[in-house]
Amino acid sequence: MTNPEVALLMLGLFIFLVLLGFPIAFTLLAMGVAFGYYAYHQGHPIETFGDIFNNNIFYLLNQNTYSVMENPTLVAIPLFLFMGYVVERANIVDKLFFSLYMAARNLPGSLAIAALLTCAVFSTASGIVGAVVTLMGLLAFPAMANANYNKSFASGVICAGGTLGILIPPSIMLIVYSAIADLSPLRLYAAAVFPGLLLAGLYIVYVIVRVWITPSLAPKPQMEDVPPPRQIYWNLLVSFVPLTVLIALVLGSILGGLATPAEAAAMGAMGGMVLAVLYRSMTWTKLKESVFLTAKATAMVCWLFVGSWTFASVFSYLGGHDIIAHWVGGMDLEPWQFLVLAQIIIFLLGWPLEWSEILIIFVPIFLPLLEVFGVNPYFFAMLVALNLQTSFLTPPMAMSAYYLKGVLKKQIELMEIFRGIMPYLGIVILTMVIMYQFPGIALWFPDYLFGTYIP
Repeated sequence: MTNPEVALLMLGLFIFLVLLGFPIAFTLLAMGVAFGYYAYHQGHPIETFGDIFNNNIFYLLNQNTYSVMENPTLVAIPLFLFMGYVVERANIVDKLFFSLYMAARNLPGSLAIAALLTCAVFSTASGIVGAVVTLMGLLAFPAMANANYNKSFASGVICAGGTLGILIPPSIMLIVYSAIADLSPLRLYAAAVFPGLLLAGLYIVYVIVRVWITPSLAPKPQMEDVPPPRQIYWNLLVSFVPLTVLIALVLGSILGGLATPAEAAAMGAMGGMVLAVLYRSMTWTKLKESVFLTAKATAMVCWLFVGSWTFASVFSYLGGHDIIAHWVGGMDLEPWQFLVLAQIIIFLLGWPLEWSEILIIFVPIFLPLLEVFGVNPYFFAMLVALNLQTSFLTPPMAMSAYYLKGVLKKQIELMEIFRGIMPYLGIVILTMVIMYQFPGIALWFPDYLFGTYIP
């Protein structure tokens, strides 16, 4: 086989192994080293044990590992993770959910709207989809079930709302994207503000309209369950305002140029600890759990980067990227056709894979083609960020559904959850269409803050 054919074999074998359930990071490492040994073979006969290691793949692996560890952009990831884990254990979310429910009591589907708003705020502070969906499954779903909400409808709300954290800044996913595509994380954060708010807003509009058409999906709360207005305002003040202010200060300091993402994340982590102390929920055990989970998640991300960069380097050296570039170039596409093709491929990859694998392995294949088709890289990044929402909502590997099913167990069937999330999958696609028709949704704010983007 020629080297490009070996590259395609490498890619196909990787997808096959992932579908079999092998760990992504170490599969990438193993594939990169194995095929890299062939790609960088220097032609020297192996006569001694030391000759086995006379191959540039080991030098490449060492350099990639060092590059990941010294990357200043990635420093923000453990700090944002730590902030999320501390906030998760600060008992803020239950108070936030109840206060938003009471504030929205006069709207159709008030519990569902409160769940969406709570998911948006908490996932923005956390950025960990599994943690948001799991916690909201334990908190919001029983409340909606007790209020006689349709189970499928309630599960769809939680699954869709829980994924917003990978889009609305400060998002860990955008930090990862900036490192992969060598883009400014500040511009990416600014570009994601309005698409994220648009998607969350469309979710809420859908809930209101759907419940208005079919009131039996979400009965109104009983008036005897509603506390006095003064109590509602007080609950909002002590639950919604502090967490929102913390997020606004972190994001504002980044977009205002007052701090780098890593510096803002450090202050956010400190702010999360202060909130936990003020809410009298900070204990030594919870602090240790937060540190442990942060270290575990950070190690996973770092190994993903080491493996993916090694895999991508070998894949490119064998000519894999050239094959794809020639294939796309030979189709004589218009820019809009290229964008549609790229998003369809990413959407289909979301069926078997999670966002991290898609982002780290497959998105770099499209990045060199952006200049060829004259596509703004930040606009493309926002299309991808929206599209990656579908990787959590698309059966059969809709991870949000499995997170929720894991905590609810026999309270709901998996097919009921799948039916509940399908409308939100359509809303994500609708949001992508709207943003394509009006690119200013993504590009106006970063251009306003930082000046017009010049390639």
